[in-house]
Amino acid sequence: MANVFDVAQYIVELQGELTAMKLQKLVYYCQAWHTVWAEETLFDERIEAWKDGPVCPALWKEHAQAFKVSKISRGDSDELTKRERKTIKKVLDYYGKKSAQWLSDLTHSEDPWLDARRDARPGERSNAPITPRAMSRYYSAL
Repeated sequence: MANVFDVAQYIVELQGELTAMKLQKLVYYCQAWHTVWAEETLFDERIEAWKDGPVCPALWKEHAQAFKVSKISRGDSDELTKRERKTIKKVLDYYGKKSAQWLSDLTHSEDPWLDARRDARPGERSNAPITPRAMSRYYSAL
């Protein structure tokens, strides 16, 4: 199984340099859609419902000081299977040309993020998890 760093590195390889916020949202959508299409998670690292949308804290720590990301030093895209690469490419085909803000706004309108933040006020910090089960349930219904 891939890890979030491998997935992020592959996204960077396909997209080129991108903002940290956009990378986080693309990683989220890769995880979400992989849970639907492959019926398993793409990576094990946790995704949380932060105020600006879904964030993988482990990945955030990797790029926390950068506004733009052009390489994930801990990532190795060669670790991805053919099926994992297919998921990532399909997600990027749809979401890859969207802006970071558009992606963030979209996540804010979808149940996995909204449900995870149910106990948080708007703009308040939260580290509530967005579970793979919640992602699968929501995105498989679309």
